[in-house]
Amino acid sequence: MKNQLTILITIFILWNLSTLSAQSEIKTGENVAVTQTESGKVRGYIEDDTYIYKGIPYAQAQRFLPPQKAASWEGVRSSTTYGPVAPLVTPTTQVQDEPEFVFHHDWGYTNEDCLRLNIWTPSIDDGKKRPVLFWIHGGGFTAGSSQELPSYDGKNLSKKGDVVVVSINHRLNVLGFLDLSAYGENYKHSANNSILDMVAALEWVKTNISNFGGDPDNVMIFGQSGGGAKVNTLMAMPKAKGLFHKAVNQSGSFRTGMLEKEDTQSIGAQVLAELGLTANQVDSLQNVPFDKLATAGTKALKTIEERMKAEGKPITGFGLGWGPSVDGEDLPHQLFSKEAFELSKNIPLLIGTTKNEFAPFANMRFAKASEEEILSHIKEQWKDKADDYIKAVRKAYPNDSSPKDLIDVDTMFRPGAVAQANDKSALEGGAPVYMYIFDWQSPVFDGKYKSVHCMEIPFVFDNVARANHMTGGGLEAHELAEKVSRAWINFAKTGNPNHSGLPEWPAYNPSNTATMHFDTTCEVKPQLDKELFSIVTGD
Repeated sequence: MKNQLTILITIFILWNLSTLSAQSEIKTGENVAVTQTESGKVRGYIEDDTYIYKGIPYAQAQRFLPPQKAASWEGVRSSTTYGPVAPLVTPTTQVQDEPEFVFHHDWGYTNEDCLRLNIWTPSIDDGKKRPVLFWIHGGGFTAGSSQELPSYDGKNLSKKGDVVVVSINHRLNVLGFLDLSAYGENYKHSANNSILDMVAALEWVKTNISNFGGDPDNVMIFGQSGGGAKVNTLMAMPKAKGLFHKAVNQSGSFRTGMLEKEDTQSIGAQVLAELGLTANQVDSLQNVPFDKLATAGTKALKTIEERMKAEGKPITGFGLGWGPSVDGEDLPHQLFSKEAFELSKNIPLLIGTTKNEFAPFANMRFAKASEEEILSHIKEQWKDKADDYIKAVRKAYPNDSSPKDLIDVDTMFRPGAVAQANDKSALEGGAPVYMYIFDWQSPVFDGKYKSVHCMEIPFVFDNVARANHMTGGGLEAHELAEKVSRAWINFAKTGNPNHSGLPEWPAYNPSNTATMHFDTTCEVKPQLDKELFSIVTGD
């Protein structure tokens, strides 16, 4: 018996070693993974039977001008490492130790010439037309990149689903959104150049992705946080219509309104004033060092924010910041307007949030608080509504037992997702909407990060092990990743996320409010937090 057990253990170890060896084998070389793009040939590498390409130029652009087709090159362009990322207004010079462990950022290197994309595909020459999953990174509209988090790596998702995964970098902050349209025809698109970069990347996919085993007629855009907001923006953009066919918004419905041209042009004028430039010197902005330009932009935003407040104009979110705006041409409608919803009426939408989002960070000072201290804080915050608040949270999440759970429920991101799902699903004859909440609680650092903002991404990409600082990398997480990633894959393929590993997931509408709760045990429930939202919003 002992000998048999030894043999079984040996076989198991050898099998694991052979599997690990196969997964870690990388094939490179002059003639390995070479394929054609409209600008020239590119050479990637093969890892775990996946063809991988990084840093391919999809377009090029001068400051404040719209993107143009990428320049052609001779020979074969090596495309094996990530390209440059967009410059940051506030460069990262220090981090907090513990949160940085959890998120495990890869900051990359910056360059204004950052219009690059990355591709993971099972094959480039087998004649298949695979669904394309087009990932848009988070970081609001001011930061982030396609390599920022370990969970963004597309290899596992591509391999599991037999799909093509694409991710992009694009212009951000002052470079992507400074409105100079008042200063001539050259700059008429400048307020939304960042979003036009994404359109250019989607156009590149339409033209080139068949050479990477992808189907240009089956493209799903998906993004988280700022990336989800970018998904919403593309859905409201006439120029993007027809370039994608499904959409996934992960924690990205916090931004429901955009600035109008009057205000963005005021920001542009104030940037010139901060730099001591006149209107006829606008072209000299091309040569202003980025750090000086970024500083002027930050000061201008603050000045215009104060002016708008004085005029009684609403300032939403965290204050006035860079982002898309209604310019009358590229973005003619507000994101949640009837016209915008009509534009994307036939696009199936998968939408949701994590249970806790930023709340664990906001309430970190209560990490070791007693039940009495938590209840006292709730009483202080909600006053005569405190008992109703506690009752509403317990109705929404009846299985929670820790006192701190009462204050760690997200009420910032989910209300917008519910509003968007209600409006879109109410369109007569429109494509289906599927709603989710990611409830699963990470065990990392004694569980205090819970289902924090970004927590679902490693599960979507099947990257629980790669992002084990965030997920813990345990068996429970791997089992849930199988269910979540398969749902995203099926949605990309068919517009329906259902599969045998999940309970039946009905399409959402304002009457059934069917919501998939992703957790150790996945369940579909109706919306249980209506009373909570009513208390929080005062409606």
